Amino acid sequence: MAEATTVRRSRITPEREAELYAAVLDLLREVGYDALTMDAVASRTRSSKATLYRQWGSKAELVVKALRHQKPVNIGEIDTGTLRGDLHELVTREDDCRMEQDTSLMRGLAMAVHENADLLRALRELLFEPEMTGLERMLRRAVERGEIRADNPALEYVPHMLIGALVVRGLVDNQPPTQAFLTSYIDAVVLPALGA
Repeated sequence: MAEATTVRRSRITPEREAELYAAVLDLLREVGYDALTMDAVASRTRSSKATLYRQWGSKAELVVKALRHQKPVNIGEIDTGTLRGDLHELVTREDDCRMEQDTSLMRGLAMAVHENADLLRALRELLFEPEMTGLERMLRRAVERGEIRADNPALEYVPHMLIGALVVRGLVDNQPPTQAFLTSYIDAVVLPALGA
């Protein structure tokens, strides 16, 4: 009788994983998503392409998990007791420099998703859906506290307002988003739209 064999993933330490993710994001900033290859990642990180595929399955999954890794904040866990406090706390979780880098990456990826269904699927499943779930939880708590009405039509547009503020600031004002801008935007646009 033949002995059953199991395929095991090699264990990558958290430090090594962070190093790989940092290299992926550096390459992404340098060459963009389309020109980013698993060969380039393997070369930059002194690892084998086979290891990368075994651990992450695809370039899209690797890129999105790298983005997720650098943004470990779970929006749903933020609970200051008020919606305004929660949204302001969300803004303070990233400094201005990181926010500018993230926004630049997301603009580049937004263009790439039009040509790459795998990237769009990975972004939705691994990045956007967890963020949206957390934001929905935050908004539900605000409804339960009586800060906003459950039937307010602006509720479904909160993600659009927040993402729009991040992405469009550079186009309209030729400036990167900052904590000060986003805090002011939340107070002037998001909270009034919600009737908070």
